[in-house]
Parts: sequence; structure tokens; C-alpha cells
Amino acid sequence: MESAEGLDDLQVAIEELRDQLGVDHLVYHWVSSNGEQYGCGTYDLEWVNRYVEKGYLRVDPVIQGCYQRFHPVDWKRLDWSSKAARQLLQDAIKHGVGNQGYSIPIRGPNGQFALFTLSHNASDEDWEQFTNDNRRDLILIAHYFNQKALELEPGRKPEQAQALSPREIEAMTLLAVGYSRAQAADTLSISEHTLRVYVESARFKLGALNTTHAVAKALSRGVIVV
Repeated sequence: MESAEGLDDLQVAIEELRDQLGVDHLVYHWVSSNGEQYGCGTYDLEWVNRYVEKGYLRVDPVIQGCYQRFHPVDWKRLDWSSKAARQLLQDAIKHGVGNQGYSIPIRGPNGQFALFTLSHNASDEDWEQFTNDNRRDLILIAHYFNQKALELEPGRKPEQAQALSPREIEAMTLLAVGYSRAQAADTLSISEHTLRVYVESARFKLGALNTTHAVAKALSRGVIVV
């Protein structure tokens, strides 16, 4: 992703990511504030065309559910009770999408909304284990992928960001490598309350929705290196 010079390169990157993660499919889709859309992914073209032809966007619980959320969503926790939603799910499985899915909602600048989605054929137990084990990395990948897509958007103006203080960088770096707040505070010889002040300040400067989003933005911009 780092070497991507155009949106076509992100298609190559998402295919490689799919193989490295060992899932059936990976898809990235964004909608800008003016309604323009961009997507890349590994779904079969026949399914993509059928999804559009059937107007599934209007009834898709993944789109509707993720638009109302900020955290990753396991498809099993969405509302598939309507006849239209059940038909969509059956059709998707028939076309090789997989019986399991996991989508990460992303809110970008100027009203941008994007989704980073994994889907796979697996048992409920195996899928829950996979998503639990990889949740943090998947969130970071999703936000980094979105950041790269934004950088490659034609005519895009770079975001203005405030510089983080050395202490804020230290706090964010420790969280990025997996330290708990208690461990990070102990390593820096400060209280958890003081650590929280540094983290919240960094989050505000980065324009992030939460701490995980802040870590992803800091990593993608090279503010912290792990």
C-alpha cells in the first residue's frame, strides 16, 4: 500500500492482503460527500453486476447497519429478518461471497463514508476466533487503506494536521505496539489519568474518532513508527 501510486495499485494491494489474511474476499468501498463512489475488491464481477442489477444497495443490512455504527460489525449481529435481506444473503452465498462477514466503518474528512469488508466461508466459532485475534490489525489496515485512497484521490488537497508533542508520540507509540493503558502509563512513569490526557490531545490533533482511529492515522501519516 505504501508504494501505491494510483487507485489501480490499491486493487493489487487488496488482492495481496486477501491472500495474506487467508480469507475468501476483501472489499473497500467509499462514498464522498458529493456522492462519488470508488471501490476495489475481490468479489467476482458477476456478483458485483448482480448486486447492482437487483438494487441490493437499498436493502443491504451491512450498508444500513454500518452507517449507524463506528466500530467493526460482524454480519451475524445485523438485522437479516426481512425477506429482501434474507434473499440478498442467500444470493451472496450462492455467488461465493461467504457465509461470514466483518465490516469496518470509516468516517473520513468532508463527509466521506467508507467500508472495509472481509468475507469468508467458516464456522461461527472459527470466524469469531479469527476476528477476535485480528480485530486491532484489521482496524489499522482499514484506516490506512482509506488514508491511502484519500491521498490518491485526484485533486485532493492535503489535510492540515497539528504536530504531536514528544509525550503524545510516546503514548501513541506504546498503544500502537499493543500496550494496555496501564502498561503504557507505567512505562512512561505517569498516571493513567495523565496518559488519558495525552491520548485525548493526540486524538483531537489527528481529527480521530477514537483511540484506535488515532493510532491508525498516526501510523499512516508517519507520525509514529512501530
